[in-house]
Amino acid sequence: MLIFSLASYKSHKFDMNSNTRLQMILADTPVGMILPAIAQLNLPDWWLAGGAVRNTVWRLIFGDDCELVIKDFDIAFFDIQGDRTQELAAKATLTQQFPNNEFDVKNQASFARWRDGDTAYNSTEDGITQWLHTATAVGVRLNAQGKWEFFTPYGLDDLFNGIIRTTPVHTDNPHAHQKAAIFLQKCPYLRLA
Repeated sequence: MLIFSLASYKSHKFDMNSNTRLQMILADTPVGMILPAIAQLNLPDWWLAGGAVRNTVWRLIFGDDCELVIKDFDIAFFDIQGDRTQELAAKATLTQQFPNNEFDVKNQASFARWRDGDTAYNSTEDGITQWLHTATAVGVRLNAQGKWEFFTPYGLDDLFNGIIRTTPVHTDNPHAHQKAAIFLQKCPYLRLA
């Protein structure tokens, strides 16, 4: 495990790869504290992704003037045989352990069945790759040995540089542009791509 204080992160430039930098940012935050509990659920091919990761990074980089906070923890997994009870049980377990947090647990295999207009995904990674923005399509998890793993289909430059860029499937999606406007309103340091 990497151990650096947030103050040392902000005041020094470390020679590290992007995944190490992301781990360093997230390790001592609510994201890092909740990851072990998610891992214990043994959801197949799971990732914690979305706003919890994105907003934690942006608040660290841009400070408290960036008013984007963790609304919920988006946990995506893939189980072709699974159903909604699996999602609800995982959410209930996490809510019991962390009653002050919200959890959105979604089986990417069944996503298209309940969300109109979406096509079926082939994997958790396929689902995350098609989320609205590149900085949101970033997944982290712990493997069976407790080591951090990363899924970054668009890299981490947009996340670390505060860039709001739609993913290729959402360039003409009005909802993606509405969300971008909300991000800019809450965190004026961000930039549109």
